[in-house]
Amino acid sequence: MTMINAYDPANAANVPAHEQEMIARRRRLLGPAYRLFYADPVHVTRGEGVWLYDPEGRAYLDVYNNVASVGHCHPHVVAALSRQAAVLNTHTRYLHEAVLDYAERLLGYFPPELEHVMFTCTGSEANDLAFRVAKAHTGGTGFIVTQFAYHGVTNAIAEMSPSLGSSMILGNHVRTVPAPDAYRSEGQDVGAAFAGHVRRAIDDMLANGIKPAALLVDTIFSSDGVFTDPPGFLAEAIDVMRKAGGLFIADEVQPGFGRTGAHRWGFQRHGVVPDMVTLGKPMGNGHPMAGMVARPEVLAAFGERLRYFNTFGGNPVSAAVGMAVLDVIESEGLIENAAKVGAHLRGGLESLANTYPIIGDIRAAGLFVGAELVRDRRTREPATEETARIVNGLRARHVLISAAGPAANVLKIRPPLVFSKDNADLFLTALDDVLAEVVGR
Repeated sequence: MTMINAYDPANAANVPAHEQEMIARRRRLLGPAYRLFYADPVHVTRGEGVWLYDPEGRAYLDVYNNVASVGHCHPHVVAALSRQAAVLNTHTRYLHEAVLDYAERLLGYFPPELEHVMFTCTGSEANDLAFRVAKAHTGGTGFIVTQFAYHGVTNAIAEMSPSLGSSMILGNHVRTVPAPDAYRSEGQDVGAAFAGHVRRAIDDMLANGIKPAALLVDTIFSSDGVFTDPPGFLAEAIDVMRKAGGLFIADEVQPGFGRTGAHRWGFQRHGVVPDMVTLGKPMGNGHPMAGMVARPEVLAAFGERLRYFNTFGGNPVSAAVGMAVLDVIESEGLIENAAKVGAHLRGGLESLANTYPIIGDIRAAGLFVGAELVRDRRTREPATEETARIVNGLRARHVLISAAGPAANVLKIRPPLVFSKDNADLFLTALDDVLAEVVGR
């Protein structure tokens, strides 16, 4: 994975001594595979709403974190967790109403065709479970993902997550297709082009004796660079996969739970009903919980042949937390807020684009925004180095975002759903200052 805005030991001289000690200790204890954001890593000790705080009490505006979807340490979620943890926490092999109440409520937000939910602790596990179910249902082994997708870190799912690194070896049962990029499509119909790529990937599988099992996509294509429009472009590719005997798995770990503003799930923007839906990060507002929702007929073969058990998935504390998150989304009108503030944020970015030609394209759905930075609007050459400087320049101004896409040149803007217009204006002002510093007015 390209991480040009990550910490580099070469920058250690600019990092305070205590943080340098922590970085060295982290590497000694956790090993070399972990990564830190920003050339000057952020040391956080507390969170509240859209804010993170360092040891000196300095506030950082979080414009990136979809894990704390309803805001860091939301009091209603914390109280629900604490109450249930003080009473009981165990697994789903005992009868307990909490997991049933939560499952019933959660399924009520899905199309009626999706009747079952299975609980895990992480989105990686949820995608791994969907992978197993798809193989059991179809008898196939072939999976199609986009060229810079990220779906998780289990062995099976890492083989379908090319964004994990250029040295990542994809499984020989995996085919990648270009993301549906309207900005670089040269006027092509995005849906038809994406479907064509899926069709060719299926043909290649069949030519190599591989039976298709599923098309797996993050419905906002966040790692690929955030591709949102036009709504409906996924439908044709899904139809192609189903005609080949495969399934459609909608990865909602990033766009789910109302982030897109108009709907609770990203797939709803495309007018489709998936065969399976995977959930994760925002489901527990920081508490590790995830799940997989499925059509009964898809889950039947898996359930007949195998038993499923997850020690922590669906435990009473997780169920209480999940229920509290749904409470907050509804009671605080956070889907409507995502639409309203997201539109305001997009408008502000479009105004900045009138001043700064480096902003080549803005792609947004609610509070999920990608702003692609280019060195030349005609050639659309990725402004990779400039993007790194902008991300780190914002961090220096106590505003936290990241970058996405194969060239790491797309500003990935994904704040908690409680983000306000005032928060958006604070971000836009900081971005204006950084752009002026990096590329000039």
